[in-house]
Amino acid sequence: QVQLVESGGGLVEAGGSLRLSCVVPETIIRTRTMTWFRRFHDRPREFVASLQIGGTRNYADSVKDRFTIARDIPNNAVYLQMDNLTEEDTAIYYCNCIPDLSWGRGTQVTVSS
Repeated sequence: QVQLVESGGGLVEAGGSLRLSCVVPETIIRTRTMTWFRRFHDRPREFVASLQIGGTRNYADSVKDRFTIARDIPNNAVYLQMDNLTEEDTAIYYCNCIPDLSWGRGTQVTVSS
């Protein structure tokens, strides 16, 4: 079964930036809404951002104006640019699509004060 592969996480100081990447099969990136979710410890995954085929973007209120989702079709990748990070952004980040696929391993983002 297809799983998407996330990368780009790491340790960053508060106020810093990271760009997450997700490798997406061509048939999916061209036809589906792409999404990013995150999970804090044992809590359920929460929505972070989505990007529709037509270009409409939606963001969780907590990340609006700080995060940007983008689609790179030639490179079969979806990105999440994260700026002005805070400790509350510390989580495992996952990409997926709609209809969704099996969840991948995610990529850990840790923001230190």
